[in-house]
Amino acid sequence: MNYKIDNLQYCKWSRDVFQINREAQLDAVHVTVVYHEDYDEFLERIKEWDTHFEENSDLIFLGKDFKDIEKAKKEKKTAIFFGFQNCSPIEDDIGLIEKVHEKGCRFMQLTYNNQSLLATGCYEKNDSGVTNFGKEAIKEMNKLGVVIDMSHSAEKSTLDAIEISQKPIAITHANPNFWYKALRNKSNDLLKALASSKGMLGLSLYAHHLKDSTNCRLESFCEMAARTVEIMGVDNVGIGSDLCLFQPDSVVEWMRNGTWTKSKNYGEGSKNRPGFPKQPEWFIDARGFKNLETGLKNIGFNNEDVNKILGNNWYNFYKGIN
Repeated sequence: MNYKIDNLQYCKWSRDVFQINREAQLDAVHVTVVYHEDYDEFLERIKEWDTHFEENSDLIFLGKDFKDIEKAKKEKKTAIFFGFQNCSPIEDDIGLIEKVHEKGCRFMQLTYNNQSLLATGCYEKNDSGVTNFGKEAIKEMNKLGVVIDMSHSAEKSTLDAIEISQKPIAITHANPNFWYKALRNKSNDLLKALASSKGMLGLSLYAHHLKDSTNCRLESFCEMAARTVEIMGVDNVGIGSDLCLFQPDSVVEWMRNGTWTKSKNYGEGSKNRPGFPKQPEWFIDARGFKNLETGLKNIGFNNEDVNKILGNNWYNFYKGIN
């Protein structure tokens, strides 16, 4: 059985988006539920998702483990897996990890660009690594079945997380920096360490992390995927598109600035890049998975390896979450 999985989207959720994901034949999507929200605000996001599930039960349902991916495939629906792009909802209380897991959280970034109580983000000048709280949080996440996600984390912190975690971690949405040197893209050494620990990298389609941005060529992206596979092995690479369909530019400010600064255009939101970038024409939305399939085959991947990258690797990774 072959699966299609997009392991990161943060769209303005609506029936239109759920239909697009079904047209793309996505069996599972890892969705960002929160960025900077605290625990109570997280519960409000859950209420919103409860409404989505109720009103779109013919298209989506809440996924909790790999068996739900199998169920989605059989029922021609999309299993939705909850994730956090920050550790804000657990505040400074390790007991809240169990609470968010009970509500469906299956992925949590230890940081979002900045220093957190758990680790250092990729925009900090000094990377002190995983903190004492972070070490305890990783143990609890391992025990409960919440994946450590280091997509926005700094290098030492990510290497620390790989070493500390008893289960494979994930970088759900980033690219290698040998191809394009965005702050959030990852070094070859880190990718090798990730693969050695059986962790997963989700290649991102977010234009600010692509060579030539919106004008990135499909062939260039697929060549990068091939080189990444040479570094990591074909079993450790998937897709985490980082799609933000239909979101207003005001949401970019929330993502980057949260509630911790009054400054505008912080970090990636520099004056030259204040809003959401346009997607490459070959990946406007998840239906671009078809173009990825064609592009990967055109540069020499066989059918089995293409299917691994487009979903089977993530499916196998999900098998080890619980």
